[in-house]
Amino acid sequence: MGINLSKGGRIDLSKEAPGLKRVALGLGWDTNSSDTGVDFDLDVSVFMLNSNKKIPNDKYFVFYNNLTSPDGSVVHQGDNRTGEGEGDDETVFVDLDKIDSSIEELVIVVTIDEAEARKQNFGQVENSFIRLYDIDTNKEIAKYELDEDFSTEIAVEFGELYKKSGSWRFKAVGAGFNAGLQGFVDKFVD
Repeated sequence: MGINLSKGGRIDLSKEAPGLKRVALGLGWDTNSSDTGVDFDLDVSVFMLNSNKKIPNDKYFVFYNNLTSPDGSVVHQGDNRTGEGEGDDETVFVDLDKIDSSIEELVIVVTIDEAEARKQNFGQVENSFIRLYDIDTNKEIAKYELDEDFSTEIAVEFGELYKKSGSWRFKAVGAGFNAGLQGFVDKFVD
């Protein structure tokens, strides 16, 4: 069992998992029964940012239409369109040693596909979490369960994997946004 993080909590991966090379980001959620009449499709995206807090080029935006970063360090395991079943609904693998030296931060966000058209928001989503585990040992390092009520938000920044003083760290963010995926693209793309 890994460390349970709360909003704003941080861990140094080199201290919590010495020798860690490959980490998985497993994200999960359940949807409340709602009267929208349409299934929910939540999507995980990773923005790989440089020192200017921007992606160097579009290929460093990893999501359901671009499953692998150009350096091969971030690999999205594919879109889960239903979120059904136990455990992780979508997973992203990160090879820490392969991350391009210009990348200082990975921002992990979850958005609801076509949220506005479907009249859906994160207030209709429950049991949301992000967990980090060692790919090679399958040992969980940390888990952050979002217990906030995002009653109108259609996107949530779950966490950040960032480099500080030569080591990779993770921060549990849990910030909701009313702009969908395009809002993040506008923020992180020059």
